[in-house]
Amino acid sequence: MTAEAVQAGPRAGDAAAASAGDRPLRIALLTYKGNPFCGGQGVYVRHLSRELARLGHRVEVLGAQPYPVLDEGVPLTELPSLDLYRSPDPFRTPRLAEYRDWIDAVEFATMRTGGFPEPLTFSLRAKRHLAARRGEFDVVHDNQTLGYGLLGDLGAPLVTTIHHPITVDRQLDLDAAATRLRRVSVRRWYGFTRMQRRVARRLPSVLTVSGSSQAEIVEHLGVRADRVHVVHIGADTGLWSPDASVPEVPGRIVTTSSADVPLKGLVHLVEALAKLRSERPDAHLVVVGKRAEDGPVAHAIERYGLAHAVEFVKGITDAELVDLVRGAEVACVPSLYEGFSLPAAEAMATGTPLVATTGGAIPEVAGPDGETCLAVPPGDADALAGQLARLLGDRDLRRRLGAAGRARVLGKFTWQQAAIGTAERYREALATQAEPKAAALKS
Repeated sequence: MTAEAVQAGPRAGDAAAASAGDRPLRIALLTYKGNPFCGGQGVYVRHLSRELARLGHRVEVLGAQPYPVLDEGVPLTELPSLDLYRSPDPFRTPRLAEYRDWIDAVEFATMRTGGFPEPLTFSLRAKRHLAARRGEFDVVHDNQTLGYGLLGDLGAPLVTTIHHPITVDRQLDLDAAATRLRRVSVRRWYGFTRMQRRVARRLPSVLTVSGSSQAEIVEHLGVRADRVHVVHIGADTGLWSPDASVPEVPGRIVTTSSADVPLKGLVHLVEALAKLRSERPDAHLVVVGKRAEDGPVAHAIERYGLAHAVEFVKGITDAELVDLVRGAEVACVPSLYEGFSLPAAEAMATGTPLVATTGGAIPEVAGPDGETCLAVPPGDADALAGQLARLLGDRDLRRRLGAAGRARVLGKFTWQQAAIGTAERYREALATQAEPKAAALKS
């Protein structure tokens, strides 16, 4: 019996999937953008694949550029795109020799007309690859590609993770667009969400990471509620852990922001820092992410004269990142919306006290205001400044919230728990597929 079965116990319906039984499963995990430095989807693929492998399953990741960073024991099969958004030459024009087939032509044409082609073109490449390897996998797990290529027979049941509907990002970007031309550009870029909405409605089994995302998938994408299941994700609590030998840096506030987009709320945190420094001149912000040379955040830093008080950190090791968070007096999640918030869970796992907004699913992760975090409304720089000042000025409160936050993560949000819950959904998908076959044999 697998470790998953020992911990999770038997479920009704497993017997129907006699072909799978209780044996380890062969899983194809698809990710069109899997590098963990590109955001939460890459973190999800890395940690979920590792924990599924530790449970005894055979996991193979199928990915495109930027390729996933995977742990030992998890193989990667590369399904290369034209890599049109790579650094340092994004929106490049490929050489003629780079084109391999019609899918490449679609990818380039969509990019040149202002669209984002990767979900569609990756799904088409994945379908072709899976067709050539029919019978090698028990289940196909798509990580929010939601492309047309994943409809139809893939040779194995399909389970799809939707972290949150990208329509939320689209609306926030439209709300922040200052000109008509910018709004036209945003609508064109997010054109792929129409495809994702159509595909999502036809999916038999959808996983998501929070109750908030579950409700929005039903509302925004029109997926039947009985097809959407919550499996919480979490932190690597072995890596993200307290360490008393790491000294606190007075006034350090740390946040993670993978992109200068309205959804992340970083501009509001910069505004809050400007207000906070009038009473705490030592307060400074470390942003884990790439510095934008232009845009709302860069303009706010310049407007408030905070170039010396805001540092951006990128390309550091996991150990360096954890020590950076451990050394902060406060961690902050200023997002207007999150489908889960891995940075919140990871900061809490180190025992670093958290100030977080109530956007999207963040309260599900961070917990009650005053018990495991300090909570503020999304987009409220004054409230952010006030709670940051309160926490920076109260050592006992920092210790209490930090300890309670770690306990919450250990109890609810670990990758092992996520892998166990995900594997249960795989077996349910196999059981559902097996039922019509069993009925046909009896008739």
